Amino acid sequence: MSKDKVQIFDTTLRDGEQVPGCKLDTTQKLVIAERLDNLGVDIIEAGFPISSPGDFGSVNEIAKLVKNATVCGLTRAVKKDIEVAAEALKHAKKPRIHTGIGTSDSHIKFKFNSNRDAIIERAVEAVKYAKTFVEDVEFYAEDAGRTDNDFLARVCEEVVKAGATVLNIPDTTGYCLPEEYGAKMKYLKENVKGIHKATLSCHCHNDLGLATANSIAGVINGARQIECTINGIGERAGNTSLEEVVMILRQHPSLNLYTNVNSKLLYDTSQMVSQKMGMPVQPNKAIVGSNAFAHSSGIHQDGVIKNRETYEIMDPEDVGVNESSIVLTARSGRAALAYRAKNIGYELTKLQLDIVYTEFLEFADQKKEILDEDIHQIIEASGIKIESIA
Repeated sequence: MSKDKVQIFDTTLRDGEQVPGCKLDTTQKLVIAERLDNLGVDIIEAGFPISSPGDFGSVNEIAKLVKNATVCGLTRAVKKDIEVAAEALKHAKKPRIHTGIGTSDSHIKFKFNSNRDAIIERAVEAVKYAKTFVEDVEFYAEDAGRTDNDFLARVCEEVVKAGATVLNIPDTTGYCLPEEYGAKMKYLKENVKGIHKATLSCHCHNDLGLATANSIAGVINGARQIECTINGIGERAGNTSLEEVVMILRQHPSLNLYTNVNSKLLYDTSQMVSQKMGMPVQPNKAIVGSNAFAHSSGIHQDGVIKNRETYEIMDPEDVGVNESSIVLTARSGRAALAYRAKNIGYELTKLQLDIVYTEFLEFADQKKEILDEDIHQIIEASGIKIESIA
């Protein structure tokens, strides 16, 4: 069976930048945009042009810079927003306007003080107007996760008729369970006339820690675009993590889905975004966290030393990490100590290892982690004479 491509829509520079304290200047945005283009993402959401002169300028400069990816600008279903976005994107090789409106009963009643028919009318009008500027128009149904499926299908059908090329189905509040979100995509695939003319897109938030799971459920059920950010940054608890969905699709060939992302650049890109945004990556973050390929338990260490695949489903090099790390702690065993000692030039016999290991445990009880310089000290303190082979 041939594989289907899942387009990667990166919104690090738009939704990701909405995190308090993560504001970037245009120069920083250009560096990240160029890296995203080289990474192989299909769409870069460069910003919300009408929100500020700075954002307009950044989108405009990114549109000039990017060579391969589609460059996208966000708008509300407001004519002025759309006009400003079109102006900001005028130099893009492949421009896209991303417009939309809230569709849940909560948004319709409390945010817009409106009704369902009026919302559909505004949605259609926005898409039609955006089509007068660009061919590629993405429509977002904000709070689609809490929108009644029948009404959501009505909205989608009308905006596809109006010319929408992509239908973004956001779980704006991160409320959906994967089964629910997947079923929503399946329902739209089966109940929206003309759905073949548009790409269904997942845009999931991580309020309940389900953004990645929901996005994968979405593509399993027919979506062919995932909207995500580097390191999963974004509003509140964040967005779907780009590196997670890319590697899930790569590690599960039975899904028959793939992306064009160069996974070997993932770790370096993660570090770049973290540094420029001042947002540390949590150590236990999947794929790119400092502990993602680190082993400290003696049983795990012994297994990995014998064969990496006993405890690692990915080769670290596939995501741009040089190698797995064997971290020496009080939970480490003899195999790990011998491995690390050999790496710095000590070939220990079994008897020598037993003696050094006793000294090691005493030392390890006093420190969180044993470093290479500590190993020299431990061997010296053990009282045995071992010549370094380094």
